Amino acid sequence: MKRKSIFVMLAIILVFALSACSSKNSSSDGEKSKGKKEKLEIFSWWTGAGEEDGLKALLALFKEKHADISVENAAVAGGAGTNAKAVLASRMQGDDPPSTFQVHGGAELNEGWVAAGKMEPINDVYEKEGWSDKFPQSLIDMVSKDGNIYSVPVNIHRGNVLWYNKKVFEDNGLEVPKTFDEFFAVADKLQEKGITPLALGDKEPWTATQIFENVLVAKLGVDGYNRLWTGELAFDDPKVKESAEIFKKMMGYINKDHSSRNWQDASQLVADGDAAMNIMGDWAKGYFVNDLKLTLNEDFGYTTTPDSSGIFTVITDTFGLPKGVENAEDVKTFLGVLGSVEGQDAFNPLKGSIPARVDADTSKYDDYGKSTIEDFKTAELAPSLAHGSAAAEGFLTKANQAVNIFVTQLDVDSLLNSLKTAQAELK
Repeated sequence: MKRKSIFVMLAIILVFALSACSSKNSSSDGEKSKGKKEKLEIFSWWTGAGEEDGLKALLALFKEKHADISVENAAVAGGAGTNAKAVLASRMQGDDPPSTFQVHGGAELNEGWVAAGKMEPINDVYEKEGWSDKFPQSLIDMVSKDGNIYSVPVNIHRGNVLWYNKKVFEDNGLEVPKTFDEFFAVADKLQEKGITPLALGDKEPWTATQIFENVLVAKLGVDGYNRLWTGELAFDDPKVKESAEIFKKMMGYINKDHSSRNWQDASQLVADGDAAMNIMGDWAKGYFVNDLKLTLNEDFGYTTTPDSSGIFTVITDTFGLPKGVENAEDVKTFLGVLGSVEGQDAFNPLKGSIPARVDADTSKYDDYGKSTIEDFKTAELAPSLAHGSAAAEGFLTKANQAVNIFVTQLDVDSLLNSLKTAQAELK
């Protein structure tokens, strides 16, 4: 009996010893975990020349100012974020958000991640940095929902730009078209000379959607264009049909291999003189200058897309604070640099975009940047459909599909019926 008591006592001592050891290890692991600083993961799709250069300049500036915060550039390649958005969706649904991620202001942010309850408001960042009058109110509205602000715009891109090869126009004695009538007259002359009038690379269908959105905003005006996304104007409206007919006519002047090319390939056709014009956002300027080493206003020129003078189809890249990240204060520190004059002026001249702030240093920008900064102050702003700002992701997916089919089949009624069906789901 005495021997049994001794064994019981030893067992109890052993249990306490193991428990103490376990507690000590847990405490040690907890302290170790607590002391470990999580990397600031910056998620984007900026991997091409110009955009990658701009991102690297921005990250270098951040490192210079905050060397204690470790940064990971988690960019995923793919035009307009096609691949990155798929990776991001998987991570967000799996409750594994990056520290901060690139998202277009407007519906992509507000009707997507904010509506899904995946973002934290950052009103405090705006208050701390004194940004209430440093961004246009219309731009702050694009990154706000129900009275809260959810992201910081780092740039402004213009989507309604027509780029052209200056030598092709000069050699053929042609004037740059400002209207659709002028565009088709020039296109006919170019086609007679064996030159492709309009380069298109719709391997990813958003490029064709971007052309169509610019026809829509030109023919409907900004107010009518915006009413499409609220359902107040139907896709079978006569002006919408007129826009689709113009779009159809434009597709008669594109390169035959359009479906196997991306937007860079289409820009290359213009650079080489194999095509005369290309309708693309002003990231194309970054590609022309940084990748292809062309000179602005010597090798290539620009104007607004036909009949859209005074209109600015706006695309803004923004970053916010996802719910559930452990390094929220580091994210806010990064957003503070992102939205600063210094941050925007480090990024945008290389990216080919203009700053979102109204007080940036214009001396850092080329002639295109300076003129676009001035236009942005006075033009009517129209959110881009092709880049997720005008309508929710579900509608955009269906619109891209409908436009992709249209470019091949050129059936106006089929296009408008598909868009009208998709529009009904917006309500």
